[in-house]
Amino acid sequence: MKVAVIGGGAAGFFAAISVKENYPEATVSLFEKTNKILSKVKISGGGRCNVTNGTKSIKDLCAGYPRGGKHLKKLFKEFNTTHTQEWFESKGVPLKTEADNRVFPVSDDSQSIIDCLLKECAGLNISIKQKSNVTKIKSLDNTQLELSFQAGKPVNFDKVIIASGGSPKRSGLIWLEELDHEIINPVPSLFTFNMPSESVKELMGVVANDAHVSIIGSKLKSSGPLLITHWGMSGPAILKLSSLGARDLADCAYRFSSSVNWINQINQESVSVHLFDIATKNPKKLVQNIKPFDLPTRLWKFLIDKSQIPSTKIWGELGKKGINKLVQVLCHDTYIVNGKTTFKEEFVTCGGVALSSVDMKSLESKHCKNLYFAGEVLDIDGITGGYNFQAAWTTAYIAGKLQSF
Repeated sequence: MKVAVIGGGAAGFFAAISVKENYPEATVSLFEKTNKILSKVKISGGGRCNVTNGTKSIKDLCAGYPRGGKHLKKLFKEFNTTHTQEWFESKGVPLKTEADNRVFPVSDDSQSIIDCLLKECAGLNISIKQKSNVTKIKSLDNTQLELSFQAGKPVNFDKVIIASGGSPKRSGLIWLEELDHEIINPVPSLFTFNMPSESVKELMGVVANDAHVSIIGSKLKSSGPLLITHWGMSGPAILKLSSLGARDLADCAYRFSSSVNWINQINQESVSVHLFDIATKNPKKLVQNIKPFDLPTRLWKFLIDKSQIPSTKIWGELGKKGINKLVQVLCHDTYIVNGKTTFKEEFVTCGGVALSSVDMKSLESKHCKNLYFAGEVLDIDGITGGYNFQAAWTTAYIAGKLQSF
């Protein structure tokens, strides 16, 4: 049996390995259109590779996918986060789970994952062909599939797994649309917020460890660490919010207002009580010298200034009006977002091949026999925290079984 896997990313490599584990006698060829393989694995998690998430609950795991979570539920029963960790550790890559439930190799180096996948492919005699751009797939009497390449002659295969990743434009999926697959218009997900007119950018590098961020005028919200950058805001809280609102934010051309609760305290009265308590105990101390809620010093001084409270003001002189100003800026700070980072910096695409076009038990196409899908090419995407890699491992593992129902 001749099998082709299209795409040299995490899903492509894992699908190729899965095929060989299920069909040792099969001839497996992996095609990557560029001269780079596993490039997202290399840069993910700041170069450490966030392999998966540490949750063992399938329900909680599914909740991490704004799109595709319900469809993944049954697939996760077959291959989930526990299976992923067991697989990599059985191949000699020890993993660790950090406090935020993200799972990384103990080496803190994504090269450990890359080397593992390459070693497995070499040991299983999987052929890796770079600079091999597949431009068309043709079904031959429902028995074989003919792949056409940008360069070279067409080649026939018995089975084909498409793991070509997300496409920034719908035009990049035309070759799949031509096979009658429904395509959900792709838009970016997991991006940072650009705030060109906001002075908060001066705090570049400052992290609020537990912030709550929402999009004003919508129900979109998320919590977690927030990183201030030289262009605006990033960090898990922002990335998660961009994932949850990927389509809505694309529709408004990434121009909107966001509200930031810097301390993730919903009860404003308790915040006010806490500040009055500080004022009572430290009446002669400068407001800027006592940080409430363990806020970073630079951020606290910035918020005081934004509240129009002089740097010379002492706690005893604040009064109810001054306290209310601080409560407002701590719990309801607002910022204008105008744009996002460029697509190349984003890790995930929202959209792709509609799940209605795919048998979600086997991941075989409903429109083209012997054609399977895995990874981000599907309309499945998750929030930050290892969810997207887990979807890649799971769909690749199952697609590699090459089953038909």
